[in-house]
Amino acid sequence: MKGRQVVLGQAFGSEAAALIEDGRLTDLILDPGPLTPLRPGAICRGVVERLMKGQGGAFIRLPEGERGYLRDRSGMREGQPMLVQVAGIAEDGKAIPVSSRLLFRGRYALVTPGAPGINVSRRIRDDETREALQAMGQDALEDRSHGLILRSAAADAEPDEIGDELIQLIALADQVLAEDAGAPELLLDAADAHEQAWMDWAEPQPDAVEDGEDSFDRCGVSDAIDELLSPRVDLTGGASAYIEQTRALVAVDVNTGQDTSPAAALKANIALARDLPRQLRLRGLGGQIAVDFAPMPKRDRATLDQILRAAFKGESAETSLIGWTTMGLYEINRKRDRVPLARLAALSEEG
Repeated sequence: MKGRQVVLGQAFGSEAAALIEDGRLTDLILDPGPLTPLRPGAICRGVVERLMKGQGGAFIRLPEGERGYLRDRSGMREGQPMLVQVAGIAEDGKAIPVSSRLLFRGRYALVTPGAPGINVSRRIRDDETREALQAMGQDALEDRSHGLILRSAAADAEPDEIGDELIQLIALADQVLAEDAGAPELLLDAADAHEQAWMDWAEPQPDAVEDGEDSFDRCGVSDAIDELLSPRVDLTGGASAYIEQTRALVAVDVNTGQDTSPAAALKANIALARDLPRQLRLRGLGGQIAVDFAPMPKRDRATLDQILRAAFKGESAETSLIGWTTMGLYEINRKRDRVPLARLAALSEEG
């Protein structure tokens, strides 16, 4: 169907949500529970276990007998309790990535303790609306040192709805921040898949919402997931790409197929560049990414650079486009903030 469709259903035996735009799957939220007892976004009280002097980080003892790794150890000492937020899914045999910068998420606003200031989404361009939201945020914060980010969904919301959410989020932040002493404990669990969809996909308003146990089958999401579990990506003109994860990095290879025309390589490379953010997002892939584009003249690299930067511009995940290597590969570094689709599928098959 045309328009924006949110589908609430199940995948791999757990709650899941999908966003479909003009008949194409563009986002997917999966429950990472089978992979980790602490989901990304959960806020815990941890205890500093060991400082890694050579690496500049620290291991943190977490609830459920888990261990986290915090990259910045400045001002910390061993045995010190501290609040941390789960930042991603741990790779096999590694500690869970955590952050000391806490973020409390709502549909209309984000509360950022320790990062004062009120910021309104750049997507809200009406000056009167921006000023009204700034004033509302200031009134809600009073004299607290928290920061606020007013999301784009606040532009069309009723003031009472925004005000009520601000009060609840700020009170929640105050409550959690007061729990900074004691043994490791889960203080605030992360939102489930359906709740996260409600918060993140509110703007623009969906044209349709589908739910039910068979909603993924009815709306074609299950078929799309099956395609994502294959490394092959079909591109225009018979070209293709392969996206494969190794222990060290994600490797992407672009092939022109049967097309041997002079422009074939550039066409295939552009098609992959435009779709790469969506492919990585849906497959839950991050970390170091090496793209082996189809061979093309060096003069075309500037064009491809522009297309890649435009494609990744709207991504919510932190992404660094590092550029070309001496061997002609293109390097990208993307934050691991998603559930790896292939790992969930493999775990589901084992179960």
